[in-house]
Amino acid sequence: MKEIRIALLDMNYNHVNQGMRNIKEISERFKEYNENTVNITYFDVRYKNEMPNVKDFDIFLSSGGPGNPHKEGYEWEAKYSTFLDELWNHNKKNEQKKYAFLICHSFQIACIHWSLGNICKRNSYSFGVMPIHKTDEAKKYFLFENLPNPFYAVDSRAYQFIEPNVERFEELGMEIMALEKMRPHIHRERAIMAVKFSEEIFGTQFHPEADPFGMMENLKDETNRKAMIDNYGMEKYLETIDRMNDEDKIILTQAQILPRFLNFASQQILKEVSLC
Repeated sequence: MKEIRIALLDMNYNHVNQGMRNIKEISERFKEYNENTVNITYFDVRYKNEMPNVKDFDIFLSSGGPGNPHKEGYEWEAKYSTFLDELWNHNKKNEQKKYAFLICHSFQIACIHWSLGNICKRNSYSFGVMPIHKTDEAKKYFLFENLPNPFYAVDSRAYQFIEPNVERFEELGMEIMALEKMRPHIHRERAIMAVKFSEEIFGTQFHPEADPFGMMENLKDETNRKAMIDNYGMEKYLETIDRMNDEDKIILTQAQILPRFLNFASQQILKEVSLC
């Protein structure tokens, strides 16, 4: 029986965050219902400067977090860049692959690292339950296949990824898989919300791990509540709160994307082991 080794990378810099709770719960659920041995190890990347060794794990889940995704001179930043390079190079050179899912802050860091486009500060902080639009490439992709188009997810960010470098995407074989909501009245480029970096590495600028409880906890913060009202207006804010527990919105997104990724990764890992 194969042991599946999962590393959880906490990028929250010691800030209280519902996302990490969600990631832990999803991982523990995956462990509970898996017939193989699943080992989960936690790393506090930004606050304690902890970083997993790529060779020691099979799956990496890297969280969102606050702050500037551009390098500011911290030691952990260089370590995270090395982690991304080692992950990429391992998968290029080895039949037994490593799998990673990068969320929001981690996603933005990866997009900067691989020079995929313009990652810049938004005019205002975005927080709320947003419609996310699949690209044509994503419509039949297994992570999204049970979700409507658009589907709904929690968006919480001060930065955005816009103006993708198409040549760089083609050079690396990466694909844009989702875009933010359409805003015909605002003449600004839509942000990139998901990227398939490779067959093994995926990332989202939204939060696929989020649940209604965490969303309501986050709305106790005045900054989040104000951002949501500013973005939506009071009427839409109240409607969103009222529909938070709708089964076809963030509950559906949480039930689909990360669990499907973990199942896919584990199946590939076990298949690769059986072929060795």
